[in-house]
Amino acid sequence: MRGVLDRVRRPEYTGENRCVPCTAVNLVIAVGVSAAAVVAVRAATDGLAVAAGAGSVVLLCCVAAIALRGYLVPGTPTLTKRYFPDRVLAWFDKAETGTSSAGAVGGGEEPAEIDVEATLVGADVLEEKPHGDLGFTRSFAADLDAQVQRERDETADRAVVASIVGIDTDDLEFEEYGDAFVAYRGDEQVGRWESRAAFLADVAAGRVLPDYVDDWASVEPAVRGQLLAGLRLFVDRCPACEGEVRFGQEVVASCCRTVDVVAVTCDDCGDRLFEADAADVAAKT
Repeated sequence: MRGVLDRVRRPEYTGENRCVPCTAVNLVIAVGVSAAAVVAVRAATDGLAVAAGAGSVVLLCCVAAIALRGYLVPGTPTLTKRYFPDRVLAWFDKAETGTSSAGAVGGGEEPAEIDVEATLVGADVLEEKPHGDLGFTRSFAADLDAQVQRERDETADRAVVASIVGIDTDDLEFEEYGDAFVAYRGDEQVGRWESRAAFLADVAAGRVLPDYVDDWASVEPAVRGQLLAGLRLFVDRCPACEGEVRFGQEVVASCCRTVDVVAVTCDDCGDRLFEADAADVAAKT
């Protein structure tokens, strides 16, 4: 029996890979198919009990197929991507992956609107370069590079997020989403990172910024998150492997949607340091 189930099962569409919108669509279809079976059998036999039994069997088979294979109707991912609006797909999303900045510490709060670049320029973290763009000041770049090296050598543990955010370590929990991971305090999301490189960048910057930003201890967690995520836009070497990073616009596709994102990615190891919905970035510029 187990061998039969293994042949039927589709692990690429079930377990952690299960698409919730696709599953919901197929469950609705399963209910519709079983209801149609009830009507058809009732018309043919004129027996309500027999019709109800047939409908239950059909529903059970459909649910079993969805549980084992991820969907009932072939092509469901294409249908949901094409016909489901983003606002509907968002109802099913457990975590924002690939459509927003990757590591906003304090992300469970409604962040105050601040001018990240102006704040970092005023703190002597960023300065205008000869080519006209902003970049790290020489002193901050040296301090950040040294701290990144220390964090890499010491294999920084995720628990250090607690000290950066300002919460108790015992209250911190993590959930994995492929290469990305999310930190929670209860039901509140306090951090989100797309990769180990993004995490190292935030940890290192979180240790260095108190020397540059006045009264860092009183800065709200949500504002800290904006500053840390903003800093990653200016990192020119991957914190994980020291490879060169590139800034560009890419397309991120899941089984249910395709999103244009602005991203900072390491060319060597492929780690994503920063990612934001291109439409959101355009609206703010």
